[in-house]
Order: sequence, then C-alpha cells, then structure tokens
Amino acid sequence: MWYFARELCVNATKNRKLLGLWNRPAAFMSTLLINQPQYTWLKELGLREENEGVYNGSWGGQGEVITTYCPANNEPIARVRQASVADYEETVKKAREAWKVWADIPAPKRGEIVRQIGDALREKIQVLGNLVSLEMGKILVEGVGEVQEYVDICDYAVGLSRMIGGPILPSERPGHALIEQWNPVGLVGIITAFNFPVAVYGWNNAIAMIAGNVCLWKGAPTTSLISVAVTKIIAKVLEDNKLPGAICSLTCGGADIGTAMAKDERVNLLSFTGSTQVGKQVALMVQERFGRSLLELGGNNAIIAFEDADLSLVVPSALFAAVGTAGQRCTTARRLVMDRPGNYVEPTIVTGLAHDASIAHTETFAPILYVFKFKTEEEVFAWNNEVKQGLSSSIFTKDLGRIFRWLGPKGSDCGIVNVNIPTSGAEIGGAFGGEKHTGGGRESGSDAWKQYMRRSTCTINYSKDLPLAQGIKFQ
Repeated sequence: MWYFARELCVNATKNRKLLGLWNRPAAFMSTLLINQPQYTWLKELGLREENEGVYNGSWGGQGEVITTYCPANNEPIARVRQASVADYEETVKKAREAWKVWADIPAPKRGEIVRQIGDALREKIQVLGNLVSLEMGKILVEGVGEVQEYVDICDYAVGLSRMIGGPILPSERPGHALIEQWNPVGLVGIITAFNFPVAVYGWNNAIAMIAGNVCLWKGAPTTSLISVAVTKIIAKVLEDNKLPGAICSLTCGGADIGTAMAKDERVNLLSFTGSTQVGKQVALMVQERFGRSLLELGGNNAIIAFEDADLSLVVPSALFAAVGTAGQRCTTARRLVMDRPGNYVEPTIVTGLAHDASIAHTETFAPILYVFKFKTEEEVFAWNNEVKQGLSSSIFTKDLGRIFRWLGPKGSDCGIVNVNIPTSGAEIGGAFGGEKHTGGGRESGSDAWKQYMRRSTCTINYSKDLPLAQGIKFQ
C-alpha cells in the first residue's frame, strides 16, 4: 500500500486541485473516514466531521470548505473550512497583539512553554503519527518519527532559550561598552509543504518561540487536518498557561493566503518550504517589500561510492535515500555515482544517461535513482556540484584525505555534506538547509536561531568624555 499511496502522491498530492477535479461517485463520498469505527482515534486529536481551519485565540473560518483524502485509496477523511482574506487580516492583528505579551516574557520562561508543548506532543505521538500516515501517506514509522522530530526540537529549544545572545566586544574608546544585542523579529509566517507537515513546522515554531516571536502557520491544503490537530495541541498548552492563543496562529488556505503572507509588511520573517519554482515567487514578493525570507526549497542530491566504499553501508543507504518517503524528501538521493558498474537498488534505477542530462538535473520528487560511472575524484566532485540545487550530498570512502577534500572548499558545495551515511535523515542539532537554488535558508539547530531574530550593535558610553572612533576629532 505504501508504494501505491506514494505513487498517487507523486502525481496528485502535491496539488490538491487535481484531487478536487476527480469525479467521485456519490456513494464513495457518503461516508467520511472519521465517522467509521476503525478511525475513531481521529477524535482523540479533537477532530470532527467538519473542522474550523483558523485559530487566533479562538477557532473559526469563513473560507471554502475542503475535504481531505487518504492518498492511498482516495477515501475522504474529514472536512476543513479554510481561511478567508478577512480571517487572515483578523488573525494577523491578533498575532501582533499577542506578541506584545510574548516578547515581555524572559527567554527561559518561553522555553518552559515550549517544553510543555513537547510534552503534549509526546502524549499524542502515536495517534498524531497515525494521522500523518493517513492524510499525508507516508508509512507509519515515518509518521511517528516526524512527530518525534518536533518533540526533539522542542527539547533542543528549551536549552537554547538559556543560551541565545550576543558577545560583549572590546571597545577602542575608554569608558565605552560594545554589545551585540539580539531581539525577536516579531511575527514569523510559516508556510510548510505536504511531505513533512509536522516536523518542518516544528523546526520553525520551537526556535521562533524561544526567540520571542509569534507564529502564523499556513500548512499545505492536502494536510489541513494535521495542521488543525497540531495547533489544537499547542493551543491547549497556551490556554493552560493563560497566554494568548494567537501566539501560535493558524490560517489554513491556498495560494491566496500564502500570497497575502508574502506581501504583508507585518510579517517580519516568512519561512517557506516548498518547490524551487514557487520559492522564487515568494522570494521576489518578500524582497519587493524589503522583507526577510527563509527558504527551504528543492534538492538534487548525489551519493558517490568510491572503490574503497563499504558496500554494507552503501546499499542500505542508497535504498533509504532513494525510496524513503517514496522519494518525496528534499534530501532524497536522485543520483548514485560509482566508479564501477552495478545496480544496487533495482528496480528504481535508470542507467545509460550522461551525467549532465537534463532529466538528471531535475528534481523528480519520486523514487527514481539515476546511476552514473565516474573515473576521477575531481570529475565526480564537479558532477556533484553541477546541478542548480545544493542541499545534500554524500560520499562513501575510507580515504581520510578524500574525506577532507570533500568537506573542503573544492569539495561539495551543498549545505549538508555527509560521509558514509545517506543524504537523508539529518539530525536536529545541526543547521538544516542548502545553497544555490535550494534557497540558502537554515532551520533547526546550530545558530539557525539567528534567522528568527534581529541583531543590534549597541555602544554604551559610561564615561564623561565623548571620544570618537578611529581617533577622529572635531575642533
């Protein structure tokens, strides 16, 4: 069922409009899965037959009612009423009001709220993982793992809430202090894709919150129930702590809501995860207003197996990286480059192409792997870098010199550079993101928190004199 489900997702789930155009018999549409006995667990997440898709401290929505479907069999799960433009406007206003409360709370106290969100997710991890599998289509273990990733980033953010800050710098002027101060940007808009409907929001939400920001989320229309369920969990934590619910707002919707977020000067940072094509449009709209964007776009990732590679590592790594999540990860391996012939992950292999074939330079977002043979290290490093995207890459070798050349300035030009592991499966502790047409944004760990904050260089004169920098004197 997994492969069938994901084949449907390749062609249709990325664009719910296609699903909406299919003609379904009336009998097929008559029973929503949420009303069937085997799916009563959906109600444990607070879901109903028809769900409101707007949250800003209270639930509502005046937009179009859509039905979400299981991509494995096209059966309807439940309905969601999306946001109208008026709903969006009201939600932005409430979110900005909520920021006035949230920004005054000390960062470690904000971290405590995020810790509680992580605990609440832990309590629902299995049932929420079930929903990810049902509505998005990935296998159950990946659905549960995705919720676990949100839990992990909450744990990470709790510690980070006591560590964020800038240095005190030496001043060349006597009686002066030079400080780097970090403050929240304000309202962070988060637009997430269908393939990771929980984890990508979690990366952004947990770090943005401890940084002192409020969040406005627009998930993919195809996974609207997941967006509603996750927001209900967060809303309960905020309510229990007597905090404004609009700290974590939700506006389910389509391109109209996404466009409004991109063009809205009140959205201080827009984090967008999706295709390179749409990401370019988002970047232009945000840049037109001199706004800030964090882009996580496509990848065309290569695994390189040298002659000394451990095949017991290469084979399972290539298999997982190529067909995990049906090839619908941005870190999915699209290219396997080897110094000798061999088909390790048949039947998803394509051979006989030139390394620079246009199809091999296109992100297919499907479990298709192109296999090439190389002659020299210099040649294969160049092949890795010749595609427009620069997200993830990996080599398999035991040669230490080659490893450090791969990691160095003439090696991989990707944001994720691996050795003897797949291109997929990044840990939350490192910054996640890539270069070139991948967008350049960084989420999750390391110093990615800086993208959710604004930096000020502050000079304090605590003397009675007024010396100028660079020894300048006006007399």
